[in-house]
Amino acid sequence: MNLLITALTPVIWGTTYFVTTEFLPADRPLLAGFIRAFPAGLMLLAWFRVLPSGAWWWKSIVLGVLNIGAFFALLFWATFLLPGGVAAVITNTSPLWVIALSPILLGARVRSLQLAAAVVAVVGVATLVFSPGAQLNPQGIVVGLAGALCMAFGVVLTKRFGRPEGVPGLAVTGWQLTFGGLFLLPLLLLLEGAPAQVSGENLLGFLYMFTINGVVAYGLWFRGISLLDTVSVAMLGVISPVTATLIGVFLNGEELSGLQWAGGGAVLVALVLANVASLQPRRRG
Repeated sequence: MNLLITALTPVIWGTTYFVTTEFLPADRPLLAGFIRAFPAGLMLLAWFRVLPSGAWWWKSIVLGVLNIGAFFALLFWATFLLPGGVAAVITNTSPLWVIALSPILLGARVRSLQLAAAVVAVVGVATLVFSPGAQLNPQGIVVGLAGALCMAFGVVLTKRFGRPEGVPGLAVTGWQLTFGGLFLLPLLLLLEGAPAQVSGENLLGFLYMFTINGVVAYGLWFRGISLLDTVSVAMLGVISPVTATLIGVFLNGEELSGLQWAGGGAVLVALVLANVASLQPRRRG
């Protein structure tokens, strides 16, 4: 049940590409990231009225930058530089980075089945969303890979730090969203500035971003990290581009080839493999 609840997060995140291109102001990745994070963080701070204490000040700042600030900036930047499907593939290579970082930062032993599942997932997503005419912007690829690495570090460190005793999980989420938004604010003002005008459509997109895509999704995500195997949680991220692709099919009238449907099936197989591996007992000695 915890796995299914956590899986709602990448489903929600899969709507990001559609909402970004259809509802948000064009070519403003920092504004999109800031709106997704900062209002949500302030709302949670006002609700719980709990601030970090001791080491949790610097831990919240580090996690806020990795999970929210830097990741949002890189994610939206990649989305504007690359076709949505290509951006989804590159930013969702994070399970491979989690597998690489877990032994170093968590002392975890990575199972061969988990590594195989991660490779199958990335190949499946690539098959699903790449098109023969996809334009690969080198800058976009670098930005997307940096975003994937940020997310991987964020997932692993969130698991390593745990949660302060007696503090609700959503309050900790609020700290990260707030610090992530504060990280984005000076970059936004310096590099983009305020938009000349904001339409009603833009406002609807912003509202969705900081409520459903921000508070709800990240609350479920951090809860899942605290309860589940780190690699299994990271693997759930590949559901996001699958969702984005299905949205394209049903809302934009896009058609999938047999090979693309096979790619989607490969992603599902990879998720099953990763979670079967997480249930296997660890060898000792």
